[in-house]
Amino acid sequence: MKNIIINKNILFTIMLVGLLSCDRDEVFEREQYKNVFALISGTDNVFTRFHDLRENESIGYLSASCGGTNPTQNDIIATIVEDSSLVDNYNKLSFDVEYDKYAHHLSKSKYSINSSQLIIPSGETGATLPINIRPEGLSPDSVYLIPLKVDAHDNYEVNSEKSYVLYRVRIKNFYARDSEGTTYNLIGNQNGVNIFGTKIMHPLGANKVRVMAGAETFKSDIKVLEELAIVIEVDENNNLKISPYANLQVTQVDGDSDYPNIFKIEFDGYRYYKTFLLRYDYTYNNQTIQISEEMRYNFNPKDEDEL
Repeated sequence: MKNIIINKNILFTIMLVGLLSCDRDEVFEREQYKNVFALISGTDNVFTRFHDLRENESIGYLSASCGGTNPTQNDIIATIVEDSSLVDNYNKLSFDVEYDKYAHHLSKSKYSINSSQLIIPSGETGATLPINIRPEGLSPDSVYLIPLKVDAHDNYEVNSEKSYVLYRVRIKNFYARDSEGTTYNLIGNQNGVNIFGTKIMHPLGANKVRVMAGAETFKSDIKVLEELAIVIEVDENNNLKISPYANLQVTQVDGDSDYPNIFKIEFDGYRYYKTFLLRYDYTYNNQTIQISEEMRYNFNPKDEDEL
């Protein structure tokens, strides 16, 4: 009789363990395979897209994805709102008291979002919400963000760590990109002395760029740029107009056959180059400096987004 009781107790224990194990497995599977959606972004929840200054308006996208083993059975309807505090938090965490590096909430005159709803249809794994960007007038020296977050949603869950995005608007044109700039190789002559090196070029408009004058060293400092940077404008015939960015005294010199103030695309049999040939004088610290320079950038015409 005693053996029978012991065997019954053992059987009960085995059944209890089995039931608990099944329950844990069921919970684990529900957690592991449940449907969760998130807004797509990179480091620090920043999502970056370039917008071409040659276009009055271009379209970017806020994107979302949904994960899970089984397809969703219902639409996910997320209400998207702007939240300026996201930019404030980003600045404080990224730059602390380096206020000159702070990002800006992009002015509402520069973009529009026609709908506040981002909808992932049932059975689909992703969706996008168009953002219309008007980049003309944006500075290559500033960081522009559109802070967007999920304010409410129907069905399923949102990943709390990916429930917001800082959409970063960057600018470019045919000749250069913003922020880090585009590096051109330099060869030329300064007051009779050969010069060579690199020059950092930034876009200012559809057909305008900014570089430092002559062999002056680039520095991401507005005071330096105002004192020593020039603007190059390319017309429809690829002729160049050279002017000061701010305070520098600059005189364009035309008529030099070797440096005729033109832009051209060159092919040397192996590579393509975007080439600027410039001739100008500038005066700084009461000294006039004569500049003849060639700036070249190697590019691949087949790569439409090479800049």
